[in-house]
Amino acid sequence: MPTTTPEDVLQKAREYNVKFIRLQFTDIFGVLKNIAITVEELPRALEGRVMFDSSVIEGFVRNRESDIYLLPDPRTFVIFPWRPREGAVARLICDVLTPRGEPYCACSRAALKRVLARARKMNLELRVGAQIEFFLFHTDAQGKPTVITHDQAGFCDLTPVDLGENARRDMVLTLQEMGLDVSSSHHEFAPGQHEIFLKESDALTVADSIATFKFVVRTIAQRHGLHASFMPRPLASCNGSGMHLHQSLWRDGENAFYDPAGQYRLSELACRYIAGLIAHAGALTAITNPLVNSYKRLVPTDLAPVLAAWSEENRSTMIRVPAQRGEGTQVVLRSPDPTANPYLALAASLAAGLDGIEKGLTPGAPLSENNLPVKELVRRIGLPRHLAEALQALAGDAVIQEALGKEITARFLEAKEDEWERYHAQVHQWELDEYLTNF
Repeated sequence: MPTTTPEDVLQKAREYNVKFIRLQFTDIFGVLKNIAITVEELPRALEGRVMFDSSVIEGFVRNRESDIYLLPDPRTFVIFPWRPREGAVARLICDVLTPRGEPYCACSRAALKRVLARARKMNLELRVGAQIEFFLFHTDAQGKPTVITHDQAGFCDLTPVDLGENARRDMVLTLQEMGLDVSSSHHEFAPGQHEIFLKESDALTVADSIATFKFVVRTIAQRHGLHASFMPRPLASCNGSGMHLHQSLWRDGENAFYDPAGQYRLSELACRYIAGLIAHAGALTAITNPLVNSYKRLVPTDLAPVLAAWSEENRSTMIRVPAQRGEGTQVVLRSPDPTANPYLALAASLAAGLDGIEKGLTPGAPLSENNLPVKELVRRIGLPRHLAEALQALAGDAVIQEALGKEITARFLEAKEDEWERYHAQVHQWELDEYLTNF
C-alpha cells in the first residue's frame, strides 16, 4: 500500500533506517531538482517548512526572487533501491507553495492539479499511460557522453544483438521497486534505442512517474557505464525518441471515450476531445516538444507524427486511436518527446481536450493511408516546423496559456525564445559542409 500520511512516512523512515531524504520537485522546463535533508529535519519538512529560492523553479536568477516552501506529498515516499540499506536514502516529491501556503504560480505540478480539478467538476478523470523512448550511448574516458550507440540492434531484437538488455532489465526492476507499474520494455528501431511502457494510472501519478522514470533510467545507465539520453533526435541517421501519451477520460468508473453505438465506436465526448487536441496543436507542440532539437524528430517521414490530424492506422498523425475498444479505448498523443515537462504536457493536452468538449468541436474524419506525399500534407495540416513557430502559436493561444498560468507561460516563452535566438545565431557544421567551398 502506498504511504498516505506524514505519520506513515516517519514510521517508514525509522523502519528502513533512512538517514537522508531528497525533496524532489520539477522546474518549469521539466528538469528534476532536489534538496537533500537529514532524517532529523523530516518532521519539519512534512509540515512544509523547508524554504528555498524561487529561481530554482523558474530557471532564472534575478535581482528579486521569492521565498518558496516545499510541501512533500506523502504518497510519493520511496527508498532508492540502488543506495546502501544502512543509512538509506529516500525521496519525496513536493508541491511548491508561497509563504501563505498557496500553490506557487510557477509550480508545474500545481498547474496540472488545477486542470485536473476542472475536469473533476465535469465528473471526468484523466487516466494516462506512457511509452517512453531513449538511447543508450557509450561514455568517453572522462565519463562524458558520446554518440556511439551501445549496440546495432533493431526493433524487438534480443541478446546477443541487443546489448542493452541487462541495463534495461535493471531499469525495469528498479522502477518496479520504486512503485512504478511497468507494462513492457523492448529494443526500438534505431541502434542503441530502447522503450519502456508505463501502465495507465491517474494523470498526477503518471506525471510523477515520468519525472521519476527519467531520473532512474539515467542513474541505472550510469551504473552500467552508459549514458541514457532522452534527446529527441541525437543521431541524424536514425529515428528520434518519442513519449506517446495514452489518454482516456473516465466517468463514474467507466471509460467515457467508448460508445458501441457511436461512429468508430467512439463517444461524442471522445471525438470532441480529439478535436480539441487538434485545434490547439500548435501551442500544445511548444509544450510537448520544447527543444530546438525536438523539431529534428518532427520531420516529414512516414513514421514521424507531423500532422495535426487523427487516425486509426496512419502513423504520420499526432493522434492515433488504437483498435481496442471497451474499457481499453484510448487516444494516443504521439507527438510529444521525452524532454517535455510531464506535468505541463498533461495539463496542456487535457485543457485542449476539455476545450474541445466544452465548445462541441468535431475532428473530421480520420486520416487514412496517405493519398498525398507526407510533405504535401505537412504544408496543409502540419505541426510547427521549428521551435519559433511553436512559440508563436503558444503566444496566441489563450486556452493553453490559462492551463499553464500567466507566470509559467511568461517564463517559458522568455527562456525558449532566447534558446531559439542562440541556436539561430550559431554557424553549424552543415552550413560549413554545404557552403564553405563554393561561396
